[in-house]
Amino acid sequence: MVMDMNKSPADHETSVNCPVGLDSPCVRPGYKQTEVGVIPEDWDAKKLGELASFRTGPFGSALHKSDYTNDGVPIVNPMHIVDSQILPTRTMTITESAATKLNEFRLNPGDVVIGRRGGMGRCAVVQHTHNGWLCGTGSMIVRPSAWVDAEFIQRVLSSPTIIFAIENTSVGSTMINLNQSTLRELVVQAPPLPEQRAIATALSDVDALLTKLEKLIAKKRDLKQAAMQQLLTGQMRLPGFGGEWEVKRLGDVGCFLKGSGIRKDESLSGDLPCVRYGEIYTKHSEYIKTFYSWISPQAAVTARQIKQGDLLFSGSGETKEEIGKCVAFVNDTEAYAGSDIVILRPEHSSPIFFGYYLNTAPINRQKASRGQGDAVVHISAMALADIEIKLPKFEEQTAIATVLFDMDAEITALESRRDKTRALKQGMMQELLTGRIRLI
Repeated sequence: MVMDMNKSPADHETSVNCPVGLDSPCVRPGYKQTEVGVIPEDWDAKKLGELASFRTGPFGSALHKSDYTNDGVPIVNPMHIVDSQILPTRTMTITESAATKLNEFRLNPGDVVIGRRGGMGRCAVVQHTHNGWLCGTGSMIVRPSAWVDAEFIQRVLSSPTIIFAIENTSVGSTMINLNQSTLRELVVQAPPLPEQRAIATALSDVDALLTKLEKLIAKKRDLKQAAMQQLLTGQMRLPGFGGEWEVKRLGDVGCFLKGSGIRKDESLSGDLPCVRYGEIYTKHSEYIKTFYSWISPQAAVTARQIKQGDLLFSGSGETKEEIGKCVAFVNDTEAYAGSDIVILRPEHSSPIFFGYYLNTAPINRQKASRGQGDAVVHISAMALADIEIKLPKFEEQTAIATVLFDMDAEITALESRRDKTRALKQGMMQELLTGRIRLI
């Protein structure tokens, strides 16, 4: 599959000299203005009712409590449509005898099932593995005609432009309710069937790449968790290291300080980076990679400056299980810590090692046992200082930190590639579904 990328969409748009003062938009050669915007001349703009038939799922009254079973015929409702796929479900099934009475609502391979209530854009093509499943009350069957590709229609119905159009014309004040008349009157772009299939294939190829990346990221995360479990407990030793780890109290490795200042209204008041306690839970993991709050020099006067190598604990939280999450500050830059942050400034220790180690399950259990309070849980520097730890020598700390840091870097690179691929997919959908870029 090849895209004509010799000219960008912007290049094409400026390739025509548009007379000044015309009321109608200027359309480049080979394209035409339609109700759905500018599309290629060999495409049509048609009402969806001309391209497909529809059937709304049965009302709940069509079934009785006795019809439901634990392992029967699955019913597909919007909650079962995720990322353009129908998830396997055994949480909502009915007996075969009950399903037989509802045969008109059976799903066939090549149908498109779309959610009618909430979450517009939830739609998926029915695969052979879903043959005979039932369209639920909250869903609708879109059955494409013979000259319409189901995968292409699914892409159109899940595109931002069409979702916006559906939401603007659907009924319901608190929850949008999509009906057949809305879909029938919806005007969509309709390329020739071969091009529909080509567009659907190109987008499916990107989806397949995204799926592979997600699986690879999940695998790398599992490997990292396994490595942490073994390396941070001494179950597995890196080559060249041996001997017993030393048992200490956390207070033995350095001195504790307390963060201060930085009100919420000061968190974006300047250019000096800072860390607020809530960000430790929501933004950071093991070590600080970037900053999300910036304060003015005036606010910094009352805040605590942190130094490279400091360990930052959240001193407040909602539950004892999460109290005292730790992140390492490894940046060589001026930065500050707000109130409700407890700071440990260790001596001759690897901060990245501690960033991983101090969030392991054995340490978290000790932090939880020392948390104080119910609605809001607190942990003090004195309580943290009493936590028992087992430490390898500095050289082994550094070696372990390097292994885990490199694994993190690999995961981050894969996540960046995934995010760029997602953005590429969104761009491709916009360009391909409007015909601004054609497939050769």
